[in-house]
Amino acid sequence: MGLKILLLLSLSAIAAQAARARSKEFTQVDKLRQAILRMDDENQDPMSNSWNKDVSYQDLFKKYKEFGDEMDRQFPNDIEPHLEALNSLWLWARTQSELRSIDGMYMTFRKMQRDLVEKQEPLDIKQWANFASTMLSDANVAIPPALERISDFIVHQYLFVSAYKEASTQICNTQQSPQQLLYNLYNKIALTEIKGYTMMQFSWTLLKLYNIGNFTEEMEQLKQQYAIRTSETLRAVKTAMVFAPREVWKCDPIKHKLDVTYTELKQVFQGYLVNEVDMNPQSTCKENCAYYSYSKVHGCYQNQFCSTQRRCNGKLINCQYIDSDMWVCPSDKSSTRRYEYIEYENGQTFGQKGTCKRPTTKVDSWWRWLFWHCSYCMCTCDDHNSSSDRYFNLRDVTSDVDNNKVVTGVRLKKENQIIHIQIQEGTLLPRGNIDGSSVAWKKIDNYTIIDANVRAGVDYHTIMWEKRAVDLDDLDSPADHLLTGLRFRVIGTHLNLEIQMTPFNFTTGQLIKEKSLWHSHDTTEASEVYDLNGETQQAKKRTELKLNKPDIPTRSVAQAVPDSQTNQYLLFVPTDLGKDAAQSTVPFIDTQSVEPKPPVPISGAGIFHKGRDGFGGFLSLKLITYNFEPQLHSDLPPAPPAIGLSNDVNTM
Repeated sequence: MGLKILLLLSLSAIAAQAARARSKEFTQVDKLRQAILRMDDENQDPMSNSWNKDVSYQDLFKKYKEFGDEMDRQFPNDIEPHLEALNSLWLWARTQSELRSIDGMYMTFRKMQRDLVEKQEPLDIKQWANFASTMLSDANVAIPPALERISDFIVHQYLFVSAYKEASTQICNTQQSPQQLLYNLYNKIALTEIKGYTMMQFSWTLLKLYNIGNFTEEMEQLKQQYAIRTSETLRAVKTAMVFAPREVWKCDPIKHKLDVTYTELKQVFQGYLVNEVDMNPQSTCKENCAYYSYSKVHGCYQNQFCSTQRRCNGKLINCQYIDSDMWVCPSDKSSTRRYEYIEYENGQTFGQKGTCKRPTTKVDSWWRWLFWHCSYCMCTCDDHNSSSDRYFNLRDVTSDVDNNKVVTGVRLKKENQIIHIQIQEGTLLPRGNIDGSSVAWKKIDNYTIIDANVRAGVDYHTIMWEKRAVDLDDLDSPADHLLTGLRFRVIGTHLNLEIQMTPFNFTTGQLIKEKSLWHSHDTTEASEVYDLNGETQQAKKRTELKLNKPDIPTRSVAQAVPDSQTNQYLLFVPTDLGKDAAQSTVPFIDTQSVEPKPPVPISGAGIFHKGRDGFGGFLSLKLITYNFEPQLHSDLPPAPPAIGLSNDVNTM
């Protein structure tokens, strides 16, 4: 009775372990590792139907060639070019040397296989035995010591930690997140380990068939050492990947190019000189400039300076008095600016003096009857004219989920005066791969604000003084979800980013369309949430990222750097009066493409500000690459059948 209970408990434990093993999802390289270890068991298992000691040499070569063909099919491209960001790392150079040595031996191994199997060249078993001995014990090119040195670089010299630190400093030189680079580094090392193990496994098996020795002990030791190295490598890379950022964003280009690397909102908020007499319907001068905190242009008194400049047909905001008289350098008529600079009689200058290409204009305030001073005021003009670029698309931008496509890249682009989110999409394959040949940019929904059935607040958002806030957020999906869409929406007066996330099966690569949903951060400057008891609790409020006396961002000699945090917001504002005469609207819009290379699944996206103190900076998009760390496993394949059970039960 006791024996039966013990047996039942053992079977239950085995079944539970099997269920856990089946629930794990393995990356492509980890599945390859399982395959070669399973083939190792077949080589040594006398009960195996597919392998025994009497197998022919031809079958041995064919079997290993088929495995090599499968590895080439799954990894047709070399991963090493995607690790160029590590080229300045001395430890990587040493590792790279060992990897290339093994890769070189493997290329020779594969050529000899093809010559024998495909070209049907005569089998020179002695030549093959010599090659096997060389791979195992030659002082210069033997594989075992090379693998041990690579393991030492990883475990004792902390290769992955060094790579993570280096990747973080090389963000501008690589189109990958630091975690993605670590994952590619792991794949490169793991693939080379598999190649080395394959050659050693083949060599021991061949020498055993050649009756040079039994080598059972050596083959078992080989497997144990490989398992230990694999476990140590996985522990090292998983630890580094936990801390490595998954964000991908674009640094500034060497040279900014309008409507190529950036664009801007034009004729939105701009400094505007206007006399008090033109800011009220009675044409009086009874108030001062500060009185007109919210007004508009009512006329052009006696065709004075007002007749020589482009009229502000919108709102006049926050007017202020600077000085009575000034010299104004007008901008070209084709320019979106009104003034290059303004120099007041008191010596104060707004803008960059010395940039004037047209004659300056003398502008003087005047007295009306001795009592009232008709002063020129400096105001902010919020001008809704036909040339104003101030719109953001609110329509959904989604990948073709029906055809199993996910977002692989993103950028902001201006079309017809509207800022759009444009996505790059690619077909999702099993185990987190992307079909590189399918990757393409999706066309923008190219409409204008005057098209039929296009509605403000539904199809597009208009930036105006009262609605000029943009929320800055990082939005990530839960585990086993990928990014399949983005869109802007409006919360109160704020423009807010949302992402569409779709669950997927990692093993098959299939998206589950019907479970797609939109995700966002809904917090505002005064957010409140309610708990289950109905008690009000204050949520963490959004804070404003204030731009300090911002100049035109392209004037900065230093590269813009991310300076915002999630759960912040910024306001579109005119540039600083002193630096630019408030003639531009900042921040500018970063239109560079954010597309990780090689293409990878994306789990999230964000909108953030990058800049330097004293400059307006750029509103930019970022992507968050999928977290592969939970999918990295080192489980060994099923052991030989135990107590009559099938191999579906994992006894490890």
